Amino acid sequence: MLDTTSRCCGHSAPRLCDRPVNLENLQSHRSFSESSWRPLRPAKCCADKPENQRAFASPPPTDRLGINRRQVVELAAGAVLLKAQDGSTASAAEPKYETMDALKGKDYGKARTKYPDYTMTESGLQYQDLRPGSGQQAQSGSLCEVDWDGYTIGYYGRPFEARNKPKGSSFTGDDKDFFKFTLGDHSVIPAFEEAVSGMKIGGIRRIVVPPEIGYPDNDFRKQGPVPTTFSGKRTLDFVLKNHGMIDKTLLFDIELIKIL
Repeated sequence: MLDTTSRCCGHSAPRLCDRPVNLENLQSHRSFSESSWRPLRPAKCCADKPENQRAFASPPPTDRLGINRRQVVELAAGAVLLKAQDGSTASAAEPKYETMDALKGKDYGKARTKYPDYTMTESGLQYQDLRPGSGQQAQSGSLCEVDWDGYTIGYYGRPFEARNKPKGSSFTGDDKDFFKFTLGDHSVIPAFEEAVSGMKIGGIRRIVVPPEIGYPDNDFRKQGPVPTTFSGKRTLDFVLKNHGMIDKTLLFDIELIKIL
């Protein structure tokens, strides 16, 4: 049977008082449930006394695992610190974020994408053979004839060069001449030369080019391949010359037509 004369409220209080319990008050003193938390409201006779205020203080809300907000914040802060410490040991040759001038020196930006079905080389080039090819293999000193197309993959995937016999939009026109260059003479960007080296005639290789092995000084006029249309040149130049928050990662499809 409930003792209505010994305690003033329904929870264990540090002091007893001689006031009878208020059953209506007792009903509102229920502790929090799993779905909602309601603070206890002890009878005024006990709660107002300084020595009892700590005992009646509301506990911090917890989740179903018994972790309160403060503990969650501390755990999150610890995770961020550990992640930062792990990142500090990463190789300097493998940047964490894409190069965007407006974000230089900052620890945020567009994270560098790694494609699981591509092979990554030490330089940061990612490649995938769409068609392996056969026959003679390109090597240093080989005069190569290639067909290629290019896209600003880091900026909406806009094309700046189409494959041979282009159709549609600003790429309409006659057949374009195939691009010729000699492997090892540094007339093309490092990524392009690295990608063609080792290809076999008839092979098609798709490459993802980070800015550091792309066009030097963000200028396509210094090294090839150069877009063959005015529209393509404008598109590529806009991305390369933009000093804002534009990812300059490029994508090329290269087909080795012949070795001369």
